[in-house]
Amino acid sequence: MELLDDKMRVWIDSAKFVKPIPGVYVFYNRSKEVIFIGETKNLEETFTKYVEENFEENECKQKTQYYQREFIDNPKERQLQLIDEFKNDSGKLPTCNSEIKVETP
Repeated sequence: MELLDDKMRVWIDSAKFVKPIPGVYVFYNRSKEVIFIGETKNLEETFTKYVEENFEENECKQKTQYYQREFIDNPKERQLQLIDEFKNDSGKLPTCNSEIKVETP
């Protein structure tokens, strides 16, 4: 289930080459199942940190094999929209999002 129009990319191969602008991103496991929907004000900074620190020992996110990203000016709002869409379609939160409290406006 791909959530964004962006093509699915292999995690380590291209994660280091994103632009330093705001956006949302979706992580997928080996089976191409959504495991995390995130947002950031700087995709390059966030992805570089994830790659260098191996997701800060977050075992859930370490299952990431693929990702999609979308550049957008209001990433938090878009993240909440994507999480709602995913939850409506699947009846649950993405595995790694369920480990954190998702704030709603």
